Amino acid sequence: MKFDVLTLFPEMFSSLNESIIGKAIERDLININLINIRDFSKDKHKNVDDTPYGGGAGMVIRPDVVYDAYNSVKSDEAKVIYMSPQGKVLNQNKVIELSKEKHLILLCGHYEGIDQRVLDEIVDEEISIGDYVLTGGEIPAMVLIDSVSRYIEGVISEESTSEESFSNGNNLLEYPQYTRPEVFNGVKVPEVLISGHHENIRKWREEQALQITKKKRPELLEK
Repeated sequence: MKFDVLTLFPEMFSSLNESIIGKAIERDLININLINIRDFSKDKHKNVDDTPYGGGAGMVIRPDVVYDAYNSVKSDEAKVIYMSPQGKVLNQNKVIELSKEKHLILLCGHYEGIDQRVLDEIVDEEISIGDYVLTGGEIPAMVLIDSVSRYIEGVISEESTSEESFSNGNNLLEYPQYTRPEVFNGVKVPEVLISGHHENIRKWREEQALQITKKKRPELLEK
């Protein structure tokens, strides 16, 4: 999977070099290419924005610099996603769908946004990570890269993704997990988990998942 990220702040993405995503990059399972939109500025001061027509607060990113940045990485198989609070909220079904793509171009807005003309020209889909506004699209882009990368073959085990919250096909949250020590602060690991009886363990986990979903996210059961 190839991710091309069009951004004004490529330095923000350094955290993706750590942990599971960092290992996936090292193993060449995913490729994250950061394109600084400012490199396509038309003047010596590297300005990329201007005042909005019609007046208003803030600055708007120019369409020409974004278009040139896009042209530097576009491909026939690329899907262009604009990280925007106006987009559809990212969920696990969309994550799995995007993981089947070969090339994603992620466009990160900033300031008061990006000139609508270039969005109309190049963007295939707008995606949000929640109904709130951030200072830019970089953090949402990192969220999307992290969530999608987990479904790329070889990044993590298929068993891990199939049993976690939102991925079990029935809208249940994941069951609780335990490890050593067997007794912690006077609380013992549930007996069924050390019984070795796989069917009983499966049933217990299913019951726990249902109880946790009822308690924490009851609206999921309505779906």
